[in-house]
Amino acid sequence: MKDFDYQKIDDIIHSRIRLAIMSVLISVDNADFTHIKKLVKTTDGNLSIHLRKLEEANYLTVSKSFKDRKPQTTYKLTKQGIKAFNDYVNKLEELIKK
Repeated sequence: MKDFDYQKIDDIIHSRIRLAIMSVLISVDNADFTHIKKLVKTTDGNLSIHLRKLEEANYLTVSKSFKDRKPQTTYKLTKQGIKAFNDYVNKLEELIKK
């Protein structure tokens, strides 16, 4: 049996909060900050930090607008983010099968 290369697990995604964010976004076209926060169950500040890290990795895009005079921020996975998430899941499956 071949040894599993742990270096191939994406450290950007391999965080409880970032993995939860990616899991939410992979299943929808886009989601707003409040929706993600509700599903991920974290604080505004903590969520913001993790969203920024995913944005810096080009795994998601951010759109800011106003809805009923209130600011609304929405997030969407990029093609690179979708590929990274799928690669991450495949690596975990490979690890589980070892």
